[in-house]
Amino acid sequence: MKKLLGLSFGLLAVAALAGCGTTQAESSTDRTLKVTMVGNPATANPAISGDSNSSSLIAQTEEGLYTLDKNGKVAPGVAEKVVKPTHNGTVYTFKLKKNAKWQNGDPVTAQDFVTSFQWQVNPQSKSQVANKLKFLKNYDAVQSGKAKPTTLGVKALNQKTLQLTLSKPQPWLGDILATAEYPMKTSLFKQYGSQYGTSADKTLSDGAYKLVNWSGTTDSWSYEKNDQYWNAKNVKISQVDVQVVKDPGTSSSLFKSGAVQETTLSGQYIKQNANDPEMKTTLNSSMRFLEFNDKKKITHNTKLRQAFSYVVNRQALTKNVLQDGSSAAKNLIPYGDGNDPKTGKDFSEDVGNLLSYDPAKATSLWKQAKQELGIKTANLELLTADTDEQKHTAQYLQQQAQKYMPGLKITIKSMPLAQQIAKGSAGNFDIDLDGWNTDWRDPSDFLQMADGKSSVNFTKWDNAHYSQLMADIDNTAKYSTQQRWNLMKQADTYVTQQAGLVPLYQQAKAHLVSSKVGGLKYTMMSDAQYKYAYWK
Repeated sequence: MKKLLGLSFGLLAVAALAGCGTTQAESSTDRTLKVTMVGNPATANPAISGDSNSSSLIAQTEEGLYTLDKNGKVAPGVAEKVVKPTHNGTVYTFKLKKNAKWQNGDPVTAQDFVTSFQWQVNPQSKSQVANKLKFLKNYDAVQSGKAKPTTLGVKALNQKTLQLTLSKPQPWLGDILATAEYPMKTSLFKQYGSQYGTSADKTLSDGAYKLVNWSGTTDSWSYEKNDQYWNAKNVKISQVDVQVVKDPGTSSSLFKSGAVQETTLSGQYIKQNANDPEMKTTLNSSMRFLEFNDKKKITHNTKLRQAFSYVVNRQALTKNVLQDGSSAAKNLIPYGDGNDPKTGKDFSEDVGNLLSYDPAKATSLWKQAKQELGIKTANLELLTADTDEQKHTAQYLQQQAQKYMPGLKITIKSMPLAQQIAKGSAGNFDIDLDGWNTDWRDPSDFLQMADGKSSVNFTKWDNAHYSQLMADIDNTAKYSTQQRWNLMKQADTYVTQQAGLVPLYQQAKAHLVSSKVGGLKYTMMSDAQYKYAYWK
């Protein structure tokens, strides 16, 4: 019944979108670009956004100090130029463009960045991305509630001069400022507080597009060209209509019918379109993994977690189940996330394959776990998002675990991504099929997912040895780049072997892009930016 309902919705969506503006599309070079998104964004507030759908929405409508140019390289955004730090790499002083404005014509000010950064680190915001600013001076004290947010190392020297003071050098700061840190309209935040970004009416854009008709729950909205954007003259497409489409079959049908010009594929539909010149496939800078709630007796058990890792045939999962170009994990770090400063060797390759498929070993470890726990059976819930990719992955994991771990029953609980993240953050799960997408090339961003002192560690796995390794890795003032590299290799090896997290696969992203549209480029770190798109 659900499949039939899904199919009916898909056909209706195809019909509805196919009937919208096709005549105009044939006659105008300034026609609306129609695209899809795989799920609903949780927020338009850049200070708290922790899910990929929200990040995608924000990246199209906001601009930070830096941005990514059409080739995916860091370039000046609201800032006049990419600046060099002073004081041994710890102080950055930015001059903001005089013509950088919000969509209502108000100037973007240094205080707007201060407002955003302080709210991001303020523990009251419960931001899932607070630690992206962990190198700002006084971050730890502010995040723990021991110091006021006003003591954070971000200061407006005047209306158009912003200064960031770091506690220690952060070589990849430019990547973060270009992809993950944005201003908030100060006056609007004072008006709405924590409700800022819950709808299009409660946010303002300083980027290439304005957010229109988004309520936080709607399945469709628009990005309309922001005429106040400092580089508006080079934005070629005036409007982008977005439709949430979770089913890849519907996505494919919409594209084939001409109803949309860009869409995301997954599973068998990637295989079916493998020879289509309009399909663009790229490995993503993301890793899918399992989180086990360390605060619960059964999932706290190390042997249970290790057993779960051994029941996963990652090659079979990626090649036969997902079939979307995803790559089997070798450890916690995805390929392409960093290179040895001396040899240039990729980090994941340097660490090597720490994961193997061994059902017999899984059964043995599970038997030992039951003895340690004093149980014969266990019922665990596997939390997932309601996407095609996660549903198929969860079904495979359920089948494998119940086959090779006798007495274990896995119940799958699927829900919208925003709800899954909320439950994960609150610790309301047994096992969570989660993932992480990084904004910069440094393995520490993935390693901190298992650090007991990290705000994004949903497992609450708090291992003293691992936390000390992470503290050393973060100490860029004490340890050289090569020393950090070696410490990160140790951390990756330890967390993978201890199954603090259980890595599954590096996600791939596949898009169908109309041959009539140019300028949409995809990299490991970023999706296409519509401000560079144009009709051919």
